[in-house]
Amino acid sequence: MNDNQNTKQRDKELSKSHPAASTGKGGRLSRRDFIGGAAAAAFTIVPSYVLGGPGRTLPSEKLNIAAIGVGGRGAANLAALSSENIVALCDVDWRQAAPAFKRYRHAKKYRDFRRMLEKEKGIDAVVVSTPDHTHAVATMMAIKMGKNVYCEKPLTHSIYEARKLAEAAREHKVATQMGIQGHAGEGIRLLCEWIWDGAIGAVREVHTWTDRPKGWWPQGIPQPTEEPPPPATLDWDLWLGPAPYRPYHPAYVPFKWRGWWDFGTGALGDMGIHNCSPIFWALKLGYPTTIEVVSQEGNNEETGPTKSILRYEFPQRGDIPPVTLMWYDGGNKPPRPEELEQGRQFGDNDGGTVFVGDKGKILAPGWCAASPRLIPETKMKAYKRPPKTIPRSTGHHKEWLQACKGGKPPAAGFDFSGPLTEVMLSGNIAIRTGEKLNWDGPNMVCTNVSEANRYIHCRYRKGWSL
Repeated sequence: MNDNQNTKQRDKELSKSHPAASTGKGGRLSRRDFIGGAAAAAFTIVPSYVLGGPGRTLPSEKLNIAAIGVGGRGAANLAALSSENIVALCDVDWRQAAPAFKRYRHAKKYRDFRRMLEKEKGIDAVVVSTPDHTHAVATMMAIKMGKNVYCEKPLTHSIYEARKLAEAAREHKVATQMGIQGHAGEGIRLLCEWIWDGAIGAVREVHTWTDRPKGWWPQGIPQPTEEPPPPATLDWDLWLGPAPYRPYHPAYVPFKWRGWWDFGTGALGDMGIHNCSPIFWALKLGYPTTIEVVSQEGNNEETGPTKSILRYEFPQRGDIPPVTLMWYDGGNKPPRPEELEQGRQFGDNDGGTVFVGDKGKILAPGWCAASPRLIPETKMKAYKRPPKTIPRSTGHHKEWLQACKGGKPPAAGFDFSGPLTEVMLSGNIAIRTGEKLNWDGPNMVCTNVSEANRYIHCRYRKGWSL
């Protein structure tokens, strides 16, 4: 129906509802009738964007959400989004998916997300909680169909994928969020406000660490040679998705895929994304100029190392000086700050971060899940905290839901999380080459080690594309 037809139809409906708007006494429209009818119409005709309808969602309406990957993190994400209509669930392993299938028993069930997205026409938003290697292909398909997307961290398996998803999200104007829950917390906002207030002066060093993969998943191991049959509930070919074919083995699933280069992104993709989110925000980081492996143990062609230490060098940003970012994993940690009193915990179960400024230090636990502290404690107690200038979050999942319904963009949308993912994954390229890389971030290229560039993206299996 064109605009003229829409106008005629609207006028016809108006005349039925408000006779004074069409005829006055004797069938003619008087000035009083006209004004009265127009006033009534002003209060009666409501634009479609207020009423909602196809393609338009009111803040008061529920979204129709589909989930890809519904065990593990997928189940937790669904629980956080259960205020909406969970209309479709997809998982390649129906044993892992069984609790979600039971909880959302009215949702349609699928194994192949491509079929689900093609068939379920009423989906408003999609949650992607698969292993890393499937994030990009699932998310991109949803974006191209105009769906809002929440994707678990790391955003993608490769640097190229992260760049393309951020571009596609802007092009299609969809609401996006990456699963870094700490980014919505109070701790990260306090950290930013204190650093921007000059609490420790100019920051020139940051040290951040995690114990993973130690005790969480294996790395530094060879590819298994046995070929047991996959469980009857698992579609192994769909689980592999775009990754190169290899026989099923329980060394890969569930969860243990994180350490294998074909499927996961190791400790940097898992906890590096969490830990460095506050660093990127507080220090307004962009791309590094160099990435270098200081040490590593156990790395091979199949998996990441058992432990590593990396150094990122970032250039000056406006009046913010250059900064060195040190990453430690697998049990490696930076030296304990002299300022930290004996008996006080150095980090927490998720690691920690130390910001080193010209005038002091800040210790943040893990991915800033709790509040940061100036050290020693005497400095914290003497510090006059600045006003809270950063808007507080309504909740990591809730702010995405609000964006899906027309609210402001979430803090961890793909414009932020895409570049963050690129930078963390560049560290994995340094690990895989063992070389110090000169990095041209805007052009996605290593300028001094040609071998490094083959890891910027990966070749998909036939039948899969971005």
